[in-house]
Amino acid sequence: MKIVFASNNTNKIAEIQWLLPEYIQLLSLKDIGCNEEIPETATTIEGNAILKANYVTQNYGYTCFADDTGLEVEALNGAPGVFSARYAGEQKNTQDNMDKLLLALATQNNRKAQFKTIIALNLNGTQTLFSGIAKGNITTEKSGNNGFGYDPIFQPEGYSETFASLDIAVKNKISHRSIAVQKLISFLKDQK
Repeated sequence: MKIVFASNNTNKIAEIQWLLPEYIQLLSLKDIGCNEEIPETATTIEGNAILKANYVTQNYGYTCFADDTGLEVEALNGAPGVFSARYAGEQKNTQDNMDKLLLALATQNNRKAQFKTIIALNLNGTQTLFSGIAKGNITTEKSGNNGFGYDPIFQPEGYSETFASLDIAVKNKISHRSIAVQKLISFLKDQK
């Protein structure tokens, strides 16, 4: 089974390919000749996942899924949320985003946060959404070299390390994206 993942983010693609069974071949946007930046103009994480999946299905005709992920911090009323990738500006710089978040939480005792991933799947004319949530806390400093995005400052519940300090196999079992992808895989197995 070939399925397009509406992303050119090599980190996300590798993480999801690692989770998928061998019979599912993942194609990136580049693989299908989609080199344009798909606009993420929705006001919700769900909305952006839907926008990206619909863009690929409508313009390229492929079975596809798209994800959007946001980091929701309790003390910041859910921010950065849908703006997680561009929290510190349109340059989408990971270090700037983490620095801005750590500064915003500098005087906060409540450091509870959650990563939320929504996957929108377009298959056989039907759209299905899958969600995954990983709860945890924002650390006071960066730690670890694995992962990407906010992983160096996110400590998942039940662990003393950040996502970026955990072994990739451990992270891939407990992450928000992994939870959503497992739901997607179960659904796809039923479609075989």
